[in-house]
Amino acid sequence: MVRLTVLGSGSSGNCAVVSTGRTTLLVDAGLSAKQICVRLEAAGYTLDQLDGILLTHEHQDHTNGLEVLSSKRTLPLYATALTRETLQGSLKFRTPPSWRLMTTGSAFDFQDLRIECFPVPHDAVDPVGFVIADEESRLGLLSDVGFVTNLIKDRLKAADSLFVEANYDAQLLEADTKRPWATKQRISSRHGHLSNDQAAELIESVAHAGLHHVVLGHLSDDCNDPDRATQRIQESLHRIGIKDTKVQCAQRRCLTPTIEVARRRVVISLSTSSPAPTMQQMALF
Repeated sequence: MVRLTVLGSGSSGNCAVVSTGRTTLLVDAGLSAKQICVRLEAAGYTLDQLDGILLTHEHQDHTNGLEVLSSKRTLPLYATALTRETLQGSLKFRTPPSWRLMTTGSAFDFQDLRIECFPVPHDAVDPVGFVIADEESRLGLLSDVGFVTNLIKDRLKAADSLFVEANYDAQLLEADTKRPWATKQRISSRHGHLSNDQAAELIESVAHAGLHHVVLGHLSDDCNDPDRATQRIQESLHRIGIKDTKVQCAQRRCLTPTIEVARRRVVISLSTSSPAPTMQQMALF
C-alpha cells in the first residue's frame, strides 16, 4: 500500500514522503534540510531510510534543502535532463549528486513502485507531475501548474488518492493589496498556479466512487483559506454524487498526518462449515 505524508506545502517550501513497506521516497525538498529531518522523525522516518528524491521542478520552494541533504547522505535525485542542468548551474553541491534522469511522459520501476512523470504547464524549465503506484494503490501528485490539460486529466483519472495544488481563491487574490498587478497576473496565468475553482474542476473531472483522499496543497497564506478551499472541492464532489472522499488541506508549518492512498479491501470468506447466509445477510455484501 502506498502512503503519503506531506511534510510541508506552501509558497515557502514543499516536501512530501511517499512510502510503502519496502520503499521511502521524498517528493521535492523545498524545506530546509533541518526541517525535513525534524519532520521526517516526527512522521516516523529517518534520513537513512530514504531511497531517493523525486523532483517536480527546479524552483527554490521545491529544492531548498537539496544541497545540505546531499551532503548528509548520497541519495539518487530523480529529475528531467533540463531540471538537472538548471539545478547544477544554480546550486552548489559539496559532493556531486547521484542523478537519475527521467524522461517526461515515460514510466520507470523503482523497487516495488511504478513511477510515471508527465508534463505540466508552469513557469519552470521542464515541470512534471507524478503518478506513483504499487499493486494495491495509485497516487496522483500535481504540484505547481497553471492550467489543466487533457493529458493531466488522463493521467489522474484512475488515482485512488490525489495531491493537487489549490493555490489561491480568485476573489481573495483580486482583493489582495500586497501583490502588484504583474504578480497577480503571473499567479493566475496559464503558467502560474491553480485556483480553488480550477482544482475543483479538475478533481470533479477525474473523480470516481473509489477516490479515497484528496489532499490540497500549496495554499497561499493570504490569498486562500483552508476551509474555503476544502468546501469548494467538497461541493464539486457532492454535485456528482461522491460523498465518501476525504478532503483535507496540507499544512505549511508542520507535517500533515499520513494517509493510506487506497481504501483497505475487506475480503469476506464463507467457510463450508458455516451456516449459509440469510437473504438479509447477503444484502450486505
